[in-house]
Amino acid sequence: MILRYAYLSRHPRVFVSMTGLRPAEFAELVRAVLPAYAAAAQARLSRPGRQRAIGAGHPFALSPRDQLLLTVVWLRQYPTQEALGYFFGVSDTAARSAIGRMLPLLEASGRDTMRLPDPGLKHRRHTDAVLHDVPELAVLVDSFEQRCQRPSARKEADDYYSGKKKMHTLKSQVAVRADDGRIVDVGPSVPGPTADLTLLDQSGLGDRLSPDCGLGGDLGYVGIATVHERGATPRRKPRGKERPPEDVAYNQAFARERVIVEHSIRRLRRFEALSQTDRHRRVGHGARVCAVAGLVNRHIVHQQRRRAA
Repeated sequence: MILRYAYLSRHPRVFVSMTGLRPAEFAELVRAVLPAYAAAAQARLSRPGRQRAIGAGHPFALSPRDQLLLTVVWLRQYPTQEALGYFFGVSDTAARSAIGRMLPLLEASGRDTMRLPDPGLKHRRHTDAVLHDVPELAVLVDSFEQRCQRPSARKEADDYYSGKKKMHTLKSQVAVRADDGRIVDVGPSVPGPTADLTLLDQSGLGDRLSPDCGLGGDLGYVGIATVHERGATPRRKPRGKERPPEDVAYNQAFARERVIVEHSIRRLRRFEALSQTDRHRRVGHGARVCAVAGLVNRHIVHQQRRRAA
């Protein structure tokens, strides 16, 4: 039972390795999630048709705080539930039930941390003269693929087979603030071969952005202006011609702006639940991405506070 909070919190470096959060960050997460947990528990206990009185039945083996810790460790390390239950001193069934209770609350908490930026604020970090041709980007968008289990039906398996990755994958779209990399939107999880621009259109992100808000993507989003008026991508090389020097300068400046979304995706994929092969038959993947996105956002905000202190 070495992973219970009472023990693990006394070893901050191990705590960060196991959860991706500092103990203070996890404490903030507990304060944010436990009221929602109490409300969900009350709704469950007072549901119509319940046969037992409130208080009857065996109590949970883990406290709400330890259930939340178990779920965060599961997202970060992605062990089997048998191994997870062993380290927390409970059965694999208890571990699975704790994840089932806490993951929807983490998903909702993660979405609560997502706020589209104010388009009136300027986020320009560079003063290079070449940037006068680069659109003012407030939101950056990109996607990543995660290997998933091969569907048993041949037609469905073909739909999920990514020629780029040479495996069956799920694709997730992530939009981040251009100034600090905080995640502001997570699109639905779709089959890996789905084109980035198609996923952007399906997600409705372009409609939710203010017309004054710039949106930037890589060359997978060529044609982004059809989805959002202020969409921008790097300039493509003219066919059969050398790339103009001004295009080279533009693309370099654009890359300096866009790289922050790559850093945010790296933060997401440090959680093994989004890096290892998905073991859940493509069910509930979007909820796991949102839950991890909320943890990443909390970590970014906590880092900003530490720098400002």
